[in-house]
Amino acid sequence: MSVSPSPSAPVSPSASVAGSAPAPASAAGAPTQADLLDFVRRTAADAALIDSLPLDPEGRTWVRLEGPGGSEAWLIGWPPGTGTGWHDHADSVGAFLTARGELKEHSLAARLPTDGWKTLELTEDVDRQRRLPAGQGRSFGRHHVHEVLNESPDRHAVSVHVYYPPLPRIRRYSRTGSVLRLEQVERPEDWQ
Repeated sequence: MSVSPSPSAPVSPSASVAGSAPAPASAAGAPTQADLLDFVRRTAADAALIDSLPLDPEGRTWVRLEGPGGSEAWLIGWPPGTGTGWHDHADSVGAFLTARGELKEHSLAARLPTDGWKTLELTEDVDRQRRLPAGQGRSFGRHHVHEVLNESPDRHAVSVHVYYPPLPRIRRYSRTGSVLRLEQVERPEDWQ
């Protein structure tokens, strides 16, 4: 499984392009989780855009998209057997949806402290997992800790991701059983 330094951990750069027309932001100006989920649904339905993503047999590829209301969006290709490793998106809310193939998400149903810790012991009831076949996605709130995987042995997956505000940082974790350890904090300059 590969892990790399980007918003959703792609490993090889692609050109930035504008995506589908951004959805209008909420009345307050900032897009809501519902706006972000609507954006990933509409973008994933754009077959020409999905087909335009170059796929690499070994590393993830990505294209930066224009998201709604100043959000940060990405189209990501996942070779068989790749994943993000455990991470969060700090103070950003977000959404993602599988456009092709199937992804699996492992997540924690617990809010972690935002700072001041290196190791936490998780309780038995915090693990969640969901399969996200093509057309399925989800939104999430701030500090959502998860890992996303393409477990297929032979098929690429493609997904659309969006975050608001644009990612201020990503915290990466390692996990051994019930122990979660903060390993690294990345900032935008680390992946852009």
